[in-house]
Amino acid sequence: MKRLSFLALATFAACGTPQEQCISRNTRDLRTVDRLIKESEGNLARGYAVETVTVYESYWTTCERPAPAGQPAPPPRLCLDERPVTETRPKAIDLKEEARKLESLKEKRKELARQAEKVIAACKAQYPE
Repeated sequence: MKRLSFLALATFAACGTPQEQCISRNTRDLRTVDRLIKESEGNLARGYAVETVTVYESYWTTCERPAPAGQPAPPPRLCLDERPVTETRPKAIDLKEEARKLESLKEKRKELARQAEKVIAACKAQYPE
């Protein structure tokens, strides 16, 4: 019972304080826009975008065969299976459009940062540490 209590306490402690949870929950859009800004700046610096694609590659593996009732199991055999593989590939982009998108994201970030200041202050007031 003590182990279970400790495990539950450790799980909740890893999630952050109520203040951190409040700030994180209310600034999610700002973090998303920051991520998109970094991606767009990287695209402009490289001159192309990078897309992530999942492809499936075949491989040989050992397959077990069911045994008929009352019979010993037959020996395993080789069979073909597939596994997902994630690849990154270059993708052509319109650099002027990407620059416009970046400027738009920066404007949106300023707006979200202003809103976040109020939310962060409210979270700190509601959940002082």
